[in-house]
Amino acid sequence: MAYFNLVFLWAIFYGSHTFLANLDFKHWLRSKLGNAYKRYRLVYSLYSTVFFLFILIYGSSIEKKYLLATTDLTTYLGYMFAAFGTIVLVKSLKHFSLSTFAGIRAHDDLEEQPEFVRKGAHAYVRHPLYAGLLLIFLGFFFFDPILASLIHLICLIIYLPIGIYFEEKKLIQLYGKSYSEYKKEVPALFPTKFRA
Repeated sequence: MAYFNLVFLWAIFYGSHTFLANLDFKHWLRSKLGNAYKRYRLVYSLYSTVFFLFILIYGSSIEKKYLLATTDLTTYLGYMFAAFGTIVLVKSLKHFSLSTFAGIRAHDDLEEQPEFVRKGAHAYVRHPLYAGLLLIFLGFFFFDPILASLIHLICLIIYLPIGIYFEEKKLIQLYGKSYSEYKKEVPALFPTKFRA
């Protein structure tokens, strides 16, 4: 039952992540909130962070069922994948304003369209944040190879095609042909070139 709850929590988290980022929902919300909508990104970031941490804490509270023996190799792989994933995450945020991204700076993201970024990590993959998170979850599984860690990883892998589909639908609405061309040229998660 605990593992079913874990899957259910991830389903709610990923479903709400996609729904709350939807442009139609955001336009509707702005029509209801008016100027207060400028704080939406901050509320969304806090909600996502707290919910994400809650799921990880819940997963760690479940009785551990080891799927692999913990060895020096699995520990090393865990650190390596997690470190590389963290580097990808940091590099992918380099060309964004963190205060705007997190919502600390109040703004209307429907009016202040962010710059279309194609440099840095985005020159290699379209979704480096997702790629970094995937590596971190993979590292987490190798570091602590239990059933809960595997469920975290599998839920992310199942969500990624869905999340990417809806995010790119939104990005095409925002950037039009520029994003469609970018989509043809740059892979979603796994780089096919290593020099931009």
